[in-house]
Formats: sequence, structure tokens, C-alpha cells
Amino acid sequence: MNVLVCIKRVPDVGAKITLTPDAQDLDTHLLGFTVSPHEECAIEEAVRIVELRGGTVSVLTLGPPDAAEQLRDAAAIGAGRLLLLETDGREWGPMATAGAIVEAVRSYESTSGPYELILFGNEAADTGDYQVAVRVAHALNRPCVTGVKHLQISEATLRARREFRGGDEYFELALPAVVSVKEGINLPRYPSLPGRMRAKKAVIEQTTPEWQKDPVHKQALRDPIVERQRAEILGEGVEAVPALLGLLEQLGVFS
Repeated sequence: MNVLVCIKRVPDVGAKITLTPDAQDLDTHLLGFTVSPHEECAIEEAVRIVELRGGTVSVLTLGPPDAAEQLRDAAAIGAGRLLLLETDGREWGPMATAGAIVEAVRSYESTSGPYELILFGNEAADTGDYQVAVRVAHALNRPCVTGVKHLQISEATLRARREFRGGDEYFELALPAVVSVKEGINLPRYPSLPGRMRAKKAVIEQTTPEWQKDPVHKQALRDPIVERQRAEILGEGVEAVPALLGLLEQLGVFS
């Protein structure tokens, strides 16, 4: 079974988030990069499916040359084919991203055979667009289900389960299909030392799609407003008792 996983290189925002001077992007000079937890689970799910049923896991990303690092991370846990749609670093919107992925899928499938399953993370960790997987499925005319927390593959179909309003929804789709998965569908493995060594030598297939501007334009990013509170020291020891009683009276404790 041939499975394709589409991932995105996103900032690792464990530190304080700051914006660029033009408020169009995150200032990533002091940040590392990773893939979102949803996409880590998508890679793990693909590897498990291929371990059970045989086949190949391909991992694709659209991004700058440095995105090869995230592809090698995927190779370290079992991905066999690495595909980089190399960009010049400009931001691609969801419509343009989906278009580039569709073009790449059609090109690869024409030479290597169809992908029975294309997996996405449910949403990118930075933009949270939730739409690339659906756009790709629509363009390829393949069934799609999103937000999946459990997958079961048979010979020609897949069964998917997702949570909905406190219950579960079940879907049965004919293959080939497109699925976006959520964090929690599995527990991603840690790469082994031999896996990391193999990943360093893995060949990355590179193509350069023509940049496209989305018709939806971002105006600006804003830092969230954080309310700051200060602690006021009422006093120390016995001298603080009158102030404490006055505060309790203001709060209505004595009423």
C-alpha cells in the first residue's frame, strides 16, 4: 500500500512570540522549526499501516530548502520516500498550497502508481487553516474525511472514526482516499539511532513549483492582548490587619 503524508514546516513556539516589523509574519530568528503534533501522528499512522500491510510511506512538504530537516525526521521513523516542493521562503496560502500538492501528486502517480491513501494533519500548527486536505481531495476527486481519531484499512476501503458532540461518527470510504488525522490517534515513536543514521543519507527528491498568490490576502497579525496584574503588599505583621479588614469589607465578606 502506498501512503503519502503531507506535512508543513512550522515554528516551534516554545519561546515568546514576536512579530516582524511589518506585522506579516512571526519573527523566527530565535525559534526552531518542527511539524505540528497532528502531522507527527499522521506520519506515525502511515508507518504503522505500511508495517502491517506492506508498501511505501512517502512524505511531502512545501517549503524552503531547510524543510529538508523535517523530511529527514520523518525518514528516521520509517518514511521511505522524501519529496520537497522547494520554495523561496515566501508564504503560500492554503489554495496555492493545495494546488501545488495536487500537481505534485499527479506527477508522482503518473510514474510511480497511485497513492491509495493521502494523510494530512487536521490543521497546520501555525495558520490552522483546516482546508488544504479538503481542497486536495476535491481537486483529485477522492473521498475525504477530517478530524479522524481512528483508522482501519481493508483491501479496498477504510473505516474512520472521529469524535463529534460527545459521541463518535463512523465513515466508510472507498480507496483511494484523503484523510486528515488529529493528535491522539496514536503515540508517535521516537526515532532510533539506526533510523537517524539512515535519515542522514536519505535522498530527497526536489521540485520547484511556480509560486502562486492566493486570492485571499492577509492584512496583518496581532499580538494577543495580555492583561497584566500587579500584586500589592498591604503590609507586614500586625500592621497589615487594618488594611486586610478594609479589603475584606470591600469584597463584601462582612455583609
